[in-house]
Amino acid sequence: MIIADNLSLLIGLTGGIGSGKSTVADQFAKLGASYVDADMVAREVVAPGTSCLAAIEAKFGSVILQQDGQLDRAALRQLIFQDLSAKQWLESLLHPAIRQQMLQQLRNSQTPYTLLVAPLLLENGLDKLVQRVLVIDVSEETQLLRAIKRDQNSAEQIKAIMAAQFSRQQRLALADDVIDNNGTTNELLQQVAHLHEKYLELSGKIRHKEQ
Repeated sequence: MIIADNLSLLIGLTGGIGSGKSTVADQFAKLGASYVDADMVAREVVAPGTSCLAAIEAKFGSVILQQDGQLDRAALRQLIFQDLSAKQWLESLLHPAIRQQMLQQLRNSQTPYTLLVAPLLLENGLDKLVQRVLVIDVSEETQLLRAIKRDQNSAEQIKAIMAAQFSRQQRLALADDVIDNNGTTNELLQQVAHLHEKYLELSGKIRHKEQ
């Protein structure tokens, strides 16, 4: 699916928790690419003043708000954790809003290729929007250690998140391109640079065909 005429190549960037998706996306951006981060969009649609936040407050009450008016995500997670109907209601509200905002940002891209960064790219079927899937691959042990250090969560919490995502093998089976992020920073940068050149070439071929 082509999002817009001016967007010749869309790459879906995904990987498990702690794999380094944001780091890789930032490196591509330094080389001149642009990206849309699904997690950032998810935060934008529930920012103070949005219709989504107002609907959530009307549904659950002011208990889901922090003192500064921001959504208290921990409180909301607690409310929907054991309430399937509440979880389904929330997803039916947020998923269309996130998708619409995400697509609008992708349409605004002016770079030769654009990355759609999404932890659940494959799980939520967002790979249908992209022309290539780039998986950031690390071992489960590395995922666990990095995520615990970054998020200050327990090993049990991180393992639960990992269990809810596709397995390493499932992601790799659906990947068009893979970055191995088990090594050094220099090794990571070399892989990003190689793929950047590859994506520029693919984008140029697509544009040439369109003309």
